[in-house]
Amino acid sequence: MFYLSLIEHTLRLPPHLLNTPLDEALKMELEKLFLDKVIANLGLCISVYDIRSIKGGFIFPGDGASTYTVEFRLIVFRPFVGEIILAKLKESDANGLRLSLGFFDDIYIPVHLLPSPNHFELYPNSRTQGRWIWEYGEEENQFVIDGADQIKFRVHSVIYPSIPVEQPQNSKPFAPMVITGSIDCDGLGPVSWWEEAEVLEE
Repeated sequence: MFYLSLIEHTLRLPPHLLNTPLDEALKMELEKLFLDKVIANLGLCISVYDIRSIKGGFIFPGDGASTYTVEFRLIVFRPFVGEIILAKLKESDANGLRLSLGFFDDIYIPVHLLPSPNHFELYPNSRTQGRWIWEYGEEENQFVIDGADQIKFRVHSVIYPSIPVEQPQNSKPFAPMVITGSIDCDGLGPVSWWEEAEVLEE
């Protein structure tokens, strides 16, 4: 889920940071540039882990700042296909579920990757939001996905959509990294489903 990625980047160090120790100043500038950003095919940048090398320190004519080439390691969030992750329910509508890890919210479980057979039930006074119900066996065996506890899902795919030139009005904000998950397998879904099953077996 989390990886260390080695990156080389050339950056300009503003003059007001010249009285700060060099490695601290460069780390501050790197964090401004990379933290909470998604790099395509690399993942979501979580933290600057360390700085491996610093080169340069050139001051170009007419510029009061110095320029450095820095080699550093980033902690990035990049789940692999098939990985099992725990998340919380953020939204539930007729298209499926949207989950959140707290620091990352673009996780979707589409209808065809939900446990089957199932049905969607709208909440009172809501036109879009509701809850999904897994119809397992007898009528009384209905398992609800309502966000009461954590949901265990398997990563089905991780994509990095290209930035659209124009977005339709009232569309969802652009997501630079989207995770599609599945809960259509034994042991997946709300953790309480399987805790109850273990109690019944005992």
